[in-house]
Order: sequence, then structure tokens, then C-alpha cells
Amino acid sequence: MTKTIPINTDAAPCLICGKTNMASAAVCVDCGAPMAIAHDIIAQKREPQIVSIIGESNVGKTVYLGFLLDMLTQRAGDFEAIPRGAYSVDLQQTVISHMAQRSFPPKTPMEMNQWYWAYYQVFQKYPRPKWVDLLMPDMAGESLAAEVAAPSTFRPIRDLLTRSAGLMLLVDAALAANGSARPDFFAVKMLSYLYSMCGVRGDERIDTPVAIVLCKADYCPECFDHPRRFVQANLTRLWNLCENRLTNVEFFACSVVGSLAYATAPGDDYVVPIPMHTALQGVLEPFEWIVETL
Repeated sequence: MTKTIPINTDAAPCLICGKTNMASAAVCVDCGAPMAIAHDIIAQKREPQIVSIIGESNVGKTVYLGFLLDMLTQRAGDFEAIPRGAYSVDLQQTVISHMAQRSFPPKTPMEMNQWYWAYYQVFQKYPRPKWVDLLMPDMAGESLAAEVAAPSTFRPIRDLLTRSAGLMLLVDAALAANGSARPDFFAVKMLSYLYSMCGVRGDERIDTPVAIVLCKADYCPECFDHPRRFVQANLTRLWNLCENRLTNVEFFACSVVGSLAYATAPGDDYVVPIPMHTALQGVLEPFEWIVETL
């Protein structure tokens, strides 16, 4: 016999900001998060653990998350993932479809009500069988930068990161290898923001597991051999902050695009990168480490 789970048909609280919404609302009236997530959580009778993927604009968050979700739904490694709603499939479908047509997906809008959200039940077979409910939003890099520069500019981001059980900080390894200090400074700003947001004092450290993911590592293959050594040599500010302020941190390298071409249309003064093919490497490992630490 099918058991019916009672659900409040009058109102439901938003998972991110806690705002009470009408049950018929499609998105939260306060932060714009999809209310379908809240309804799915009520049906599950347990809150999911939020894993937030953060990083500056153009670092590759959307592409990384899209391929990660696609790998999980195809039973990559020791994982099996089941989407909790049709909205959870939109991101991976968008990424896979665009990359198959040799184009990058469009940039994530700054407006939160236009972000992709993915709510998955993930089963890990080894080292010990366990189910984990994970909510993974695709946040715009510009929105993150605006919130870091002026806290509470995007209050939902603060609420989201506060509730995160694990974080993946994506860093542009290609820029860092070429001597640019921009990835280093953004990562330091992001971690400093998290540190102040957690309200820790003195020499206390953040306990939340943080995976530092070196993206575009195909430009600097040494990242794959020694990601920790690469950070220590090329992202010194980030390395020092991780040592002093994070209790649970690990370093990874990943690559998604196998080769790039560049094209422009007659009369245009800009060049568009074209992904010729994909070659996934190191995409699953950061997520696997996060799940093992939860």
C-alpha cells in the first residue's frame, strides 16, 4: 500500500532564506530559489546537504557542474545519482547539449531566479554504503564578486554559503601558471569572506570541508601531478590562508576541454573560443572527497 505523506498545502518555507511562501509559488518571493526544492524536501522529510561551487567569472563553474552531474547520473566511480525533480536535469542537459555542438553554455545570469539548481540523491557504494541528499546551485561569478565586495548585496548567497555542508572553490590554473595574480586574489577574498561570515575569532579555523579545484589544468599538466605543490608555488596567498584558516582542505586539478579553436565572424572585432572536443579529467575526485568528509 502506498503511504501518503501529509504536506502543508497552504505555505512552505524556502530552504535558502527561510521565507514563507504560498504552496502554489514557483519561486521564493524573497530570494528567487525554486520552491519545487522545498516541496521535494518536505516529501523526503529530511533536509539535503548543500554543496556550493564557487569561483570567479569565466572560471568554468557551469561547465564543471554540468559534467559532474552527468557523470553521477551515469554511475561514475562508486556513485549513483537520482535527480529529485525535472528541474535538476536542466543544467546538465544545457551543458552537454552545448558542448556536443562545440559551443560553451551561456553565462549564468546575476539574477538568482535564473540560476540552475540541482537536487540529487547520491548513493556511494564504497568504502561504506550511504545515501546523501545534495543540493548544488550554479551561482554566477559576478554575483559572488559583488557579495564579497559588499556583503549582503546578494543576501541569498550569504544564506546559501552559511548552510553549505561542503564547498568547492574553482581557481583558474591557466591564468595562475601564466603569472596572473587575479586568481590568487579572488580566492583569498572568497575565503576571507567565508571566514568573516562564519563568525570565527582569533586563531579559530573553519571546519567546513573546502576542495580547492584547479580548473583548466590541461594548460599546465604539472597540476595533475602535484596540485598541492602547484598552489604552493603559484597561488602563495591562497596557500598561506588555507594553512592558517582551514581545518579540512584538499587540492585537486581538473580539465574538461580537450582542445580549443578560435573563430570570428566577418566584421566582428572579438574572437570566440570553440571547444573541439571534451576530455574529462579530475572532475569526480573533488566531489568524492567532499562526500567522504560529510
